[in-house]
Amino acid sequence: MGKFIFGVTFTIVVLVLAVLGLAMLGFFPTPANVAPSHMERRLAMGAVDASMERHAPRVTNPLPPTDQNLEDGMKLYTMNCALCHGNLNRQPAQLENSLFPPAPNFISDPPDDPEWHIFYTIRTGVRYTGMPAWDKVLSEEDMWKVTSFLSHFDKLPPAVQDYYKANFGTAPEPEKNEPVKEDGQK
Repeated sequence: MGKFIFGVTFTIVVLVLAVLGLAMLGFFPTPANVAPSHMERRLAMGAVDASMERHAPRVTNPLPPTDQNLEDGMKLYTMNCALCHGNLNRQPAQLENSLFPPAPNFISDPPDDPEWHIFYTIRTGVRYTGMPAWDKVLSEEDMWKVTSFLSHFDKLPPAVQDYYKANFGTAPEPEKNEPVKEDGQK
């Protein structure tokens, strides 16, 4: 039995060393414009999610989602986030096809993560994805405003929707599970 356990352990160690050796010799592709394998993508995103769950503090947004805070968050999103995560005018993000993994388009698919998760991602960034840490660029209040905007994007109050439409020529789409009448009203 001891020889069997030693054999299994030895085999695992050899495999791990072989994979590390291949990686260190440059055999794994690293271009950002080539899709990674299914296994690589699953491993990487699993690691990101597990790290977020372990390290992100479960904090509550100190800013209420007032019309002004949501409009400020919309402006900050436009200036800092739209290049990668989608423009409010529903045009594709300029860097949409330049990042791998691709940045999620928050205009066509708003995040459904809790606010603490969104805030932590904005504040600390995500290593190896192109998502920078904004804690040295934006104030904590501004990061919370962007968080508020993103977490309320699919249910913006009427005044904020009017501001959105006036400034970007379009309005946010209704919630996905909410039927739209023929005249375009909810």
